[in-house]
Amino acid sequence: MRTITERFYSALENQLNEISTNGEPLAEQYKASILLCKKAMAKLKNYISTYSFESVEDEIHFFKEVKPQFYSKYIYFINVYNYLMKRPTGAEDHLKDYINSELADLKRYFDHNAAFYQYYRSGSTQMDEVYFTRGGFDVHVELEKFEEDEVYSTSHDYKLSNIIANEKYQDFLNIELQKLNNHDERPPEMSLELPLTWTFSKTDLIELIYALVAAGVFNNGNAEIKTVVSFFQTVFHIELGQYYHKYTDMTRRKKDRTILLDKLKLALLRKMDQKLDEEGSIQQKLKL
Repeated sequence: MRTITERFYSALENQLNEISTNGEPLAEQYKASILLCKKAMAKLKNYISTYSFESVEDEIHFFKEVKPQFYSKYIYFINVYNYLMKRPTGAEDHLKDYINSELADLKRYFDHNAAFYQYYRSGSTQMDEVYFTRGGFDVHVELEKFEEDEVYSTSHDYKLSNIIANEKYQDFLNIELQKLNNHDERPPEMSLELPLTWTFSKTDLIELIYALVAAGVFNNGNAEIKTVVSFFQTVFHIELGQYYHKYTDMTRRKKDRTILLDKLKLALLRKMDQKLDEEGSIQQKLKL
């Protein structure tokens, strides 16, 4: 199941990446992205309808990890599309008020769902069988909204998708607000005394990017792989192409799945040992 759903998600990401670089107006890009997500969600649902979960853990993985990946993108693109359609034109103050109103709505949503939001952000698992297995509905558990098809839904997979989407939408709104406050629609260009060129392989760079995202070093762990890839491509003037396929190939290596990271660790340890040896040599000479 995991291999198939990873392929579905990889295909979706590749299609979304193509849309984001086709030069169309933003509203049209988001509209097309919504349709793509909808088709991918239908494909995922059709596949799962004929699949028998091997274990409770397998079922939890699907409804907690896999399905929200697709649905959160769908909800996020709808949120941004609606923002683009409804945002006021004219004075900047009106737009700022609108963005702040949207941010206030999001805060109310997170406050209203504080218990589950904390559960999700803390990485807790003790309630997973209730939240993310079908038939795990509990009259004592607050239900917000879920699909009518209980064969394809749990009590909290929609809520988790909504939370993930709202976090991304919140980041989007904060960036829009920052642009207005800076009176600049483009981020300031970085100036380097010497240009940096990535001289290792593209696969090495992809490995590094996925490691950084997995560790949550960007935006408190909320950065999408697509965003980070785009940033590194811009900085190093490099095209990483079908990066998810290369990442999938890494995961299938029989050994040495983290070639670059292992190489970096060894290089840093050698550097540290060299420094210690030099300091020890200096101290020895001073004693003499």
